[in-house]
Amino acid sequence: MQKVGYFKSIHVKIVLIYVLLIIIAMQIIGLYFVRGLEETLKDNFQTSIRERVSILEYSAREELIKIRGEEDQTKEQSLRSILSSLNSYDIKEVRVIDARYRILATSDNNNQSIVGQRSMNDLVRKSITAEDDFDSISLDEETHRIWILATPIIYKGEVIGTLYIESNIENIFVQMNEINQILAGGTAVALVITVILGILIAQTITRPIADMRKQAQAMAKGNFSRKVRVYGNDEIGQLAVTFNHLTNRLQEAQSTTEAERRKLASVLTNMTDGVIATDRKGRVILINDPALRLLRIPREMVLNRPIISVLGIDPEHSFEDLIHLKEPINLDLSSIERPFILRANFSVIQKETGFVNGLIAVLHDNTEQEKVDMERREFVANVSHELRTPLTTMSSYLEALADGAWKDEEIAPSFLQVTQTETHRMIRLVNDLLQLSKMDSRDYDLNREIVNFNQFFNRIIDRFELSKSDHVSFVRLLSNKSYYVDIDTDKLTQVIDNIISNAIKYSPDGGNIRFGVVVTDSILKVMISDDGMGIPSENVDRVFDRFYRVDRARARSMGGTGLGLAIAREMIEAHGGRIWAESEEGHGTTIFFTLDILTDEEGEWD
Repeated sequence: MQKVGYFKSIHVKIVLIYVLLIIIAMQIIGLYFVRGLEETLKDNFQTSIRERVSILEYSAREELIKIRGEEDQTKEQSLRSILSSLNSYDIKEVRVIDARYRILATSDNNNQSIVGQRSMNDLVRKSITAEDDFDSISLDEETHRIWILATPIIYKGEVIGTLYIESNIENIFVQMNEINQILAGGTAVALVITVILGILIAQTITRPIADMRKQAQAMAKGNFSRKVRVYGNDEIGQLAVTFNHLTNRLQEAQSTTEAERRKLASVLTNMTDGVIATDRKGRVILINDPALRLLRIPREMVLNRPIISVLGIDPEHSFEDLIHLKEPINLDLSSIERPFILRANFSVIQKETGFVNGLIAVLHDNTEQEKVDMERREFVANVSHELRTPLTTMSSYLEALADGAWKDEEIAPSFLQVTQTETHRMIRLVNDLLQLSKMDSRDYDLNREIVNFNQFFNRIIDRFELSKSDHVSFVRLLSNKSYYVDIDTDKLTQVIDNIISNAIKYSPDGGNIRFGVVVTDSILKVMISDDGMGIPSENVDRVFDRFYRVDRARARSMGGTGLGLAIAREMIEAHGGRIWAESEEGHGTTIFFTLDILTDEEGEWD
């Protein structure tokens, strides 16, 4: 594992964060403190000046309104005497100005030349004009800050002059600079202490984390013996305890997994069927010895190769096809010397989210079963061709005899009736065998046409409803919507006839036969259900096998050949659909089959 750089370590990050928090806190505190203190000092200074100015303003107003005799001092002399008595360190200069902006007196002995001149100061003019105080802060010749105040002298509601005061406010800012230096020094000391404490605190956090990191690295290498040291009972200490517990659980899980792996390897080695497992890309990652024997290839030529190449089905199927494949496929590995056919069943390995992790293929030697099926098909074809002509001839003669050719009118009719019934059953058997043989050899063509399936289905049901007995009832669960399919109507009529005939035969008195049509994703699913004796669960999948009967004695007595559903399956599959049965013994049977619905792009109809 890559080593963590010093400046990227959590130890340095904790210290830096700790220091930055202290700096930000000190800056915010200092900012508000300095601003507040500066405003307070300035307010106090200005308040002190205004209090003294108010006394001075009273004296100046009295001198300005005083009526003087010949022996009295002049107005300018009196005002100068008042200003000369003003002795203050803060106040730099005071001027008395009349309402016509003429300077009457000044407290600055070095600036007496301005007495009698007009004042051009804006604050003075604003004070006289607006009858209010005006102030500002500016710099003097020595770049010291001075606070200038112009306050009017009012007598009986009329401005008779103004006081112009320049006060030294530089001391306030000097004090603030000294305070800022004190704060900066305190901040530096606090930062030093913070860094030291941050390092100590960070070590208490990072030491257990570094220990757990080393433990994780050891676990990644398969070492579960190392334990994390517990430094305390806080959250990090509890995390260390939990980490140690996790280590024990992982060690147990690894042991269990290893034991299961050995069991699985033993099962795969000793089972008779071949098993092949792939990854999510279809490459073989596991194959057992029976699979190697069935495929007759060495292990080195199988691993990491695509499964479709290993099975030899790459021209017909892709890996995606195998994932969605529901039915097994046969692999014909026959040679000139002997036939050899494998049946491959595929199962998808999926997560709970539906993500495909791989595929499992189970191979089974199906050669003998295929051989039996082939012999059965050949037997059906041969027997059918040999028996059809004589049986048809026998049926014709027996029908003629049944019309009255026999002289004995008591025995002949019943005998001929039994013979005729058996003859028809055998003819149906032969016809069924011929039809199956023809479908097995693919020696047939579908005369397809586009039909409205609901109308087609209802016509067949109507035909049976006219001839059925009263002991069963028909229940139609069909909508009025039109669904169009491209089918061979003769063959599909035969399929539905077989299914409905079976439903009527096996329905008890008072039973119902239900007919339904459901459409899902452009697939038409047809349902024909009865309330008959049902089929045992272990036999449900075999009802479509040839010659198979659930109750052979009852089926034969009802005229069944055991081929109706087999023919139905062949015809439905020829249409690209699927047929199956669902049943519960004693509660009836339901036959389903599917057909593709035509869309507007596939056909046009009114």
